[in-house]
Amino acid sequence: MLYIVFTTGQCNLACKYCGGSFREDRVPWRVSYDPLKLKRLVEKDPHAVVAFYGGEPLLNPDFIRWVMDNVKAEHFVIQTNGTLYRSLEPRYWLRFSTVLLSVDGREELTDKYRGRGVYRRVMEAARYLRELGFRGDLVARMTVTEDTDIYLDVMHLLSSGVFTNVHWQLDVIWSDRWRSFPEWRDRSYIPGLRRLAELWLKSAEEGTVLGIAPFKAILSQYFWGIYGSPPCGAGVDSFSILTNGEVVLCPIAVYESWSRVGRVDELPALAPRHLVGEPCTSCSYYHLCGGRCLYAYMERLWGEEGFREVCLATKGLIEIVLGVAPRVRELLEKGVISKEKLYYPPFNNTVEVIP
Repeated sequence: MLYIVFTTGQCNLACKYCGGSFREDRVPWRVSYDPLKLKRLVEKDPHAVVAFYGGEPLLNPDFIRWVMDNVKAEHFVIQTNGTLYRSLEPRYWLRFSTVLLSVDGREELTDKYRGRGVYRRVMEAARYLRELGFRGDLVARMTVTEDTDIYLDVMHLLSSGVFTNVHWQLDVIWSDRWRSFPEWRDRSYIPGLRRLAELWLKSAEEGTVLGIAPFKAILSQYFWGIYGSPPCGAGVDSFSILTNGEVVLCPIAVYESWSRVGRVDELPALAPRHLVGEPCTSCSYYHLCGGRCLYAYMERLWGEEGFREVCLATKGLIEIVLGVAPRVRELLEKGVISKEKLYYPPFNNTVEVIP
């Protein structure tokens, strides 16, 4: 089970896609429940994954230290904007299995949406972790907007030499409708994905599996069936604990009633809740898409038409990946690449898999 643990609802940035901090009356900016209750819940699970989340989780490093020192978990993960990396000592950084740093690609793009100088600080954090000797999965977690060139921005991050994997999420959750999402999808995104896939396959034929997380994860699902619905596991094998002790199905659904499960001190265990239904479950892509995003499925803030337009982007991605799958199978059978290099994610590390 993945336990997404909020350390705070506060953020030190105000990115254009989310606006920054959660409301303090809903997600307090300090933990207000007894953390021993979290310990008791998590330690019932011998394969627990604890992921620190916010807000910006590094605004409350004392809580992170307490959990890592006192709660037994198989893996620790953190999603952070990276700007406060000095607030946590090296010995804690080296214990993480996965660190996800929020960066959108090239410097001008990242700074346009996250703030001036953010790109420089995030890359500084990534280099710092590598210099410390961090050998875990260092993931560049992109937010993709209509200004993104998916080929250029993914390759920019991969070529930096510090990230093991690059993952992206489309900015189609809270933001206003784009000027023309279908036009961007068809003229920029899908062609860019094709270029990425061509390069990815060429590298695989040379024995190198590039860390493009959606490609690796979809292929892993196709070959070995590693995830369910939704692919992030929200409400099934992933639950989020807010700073007030409330448990919700999805870490971004903190205001919605359908997401509320109970309180950390009231739950003897977390039972799966399967909420994704039609039109997803009868779709031929469902076994690979898993319904994409639980929040988007439940809320559909772009309406039914917008929901379908984003589905077309997902189907385009899947079709491109399936196009290289036969050749990838050959490479696996011949030993040119290994299952260990391709298999991703190795555990639910908060990478949502389907953008």
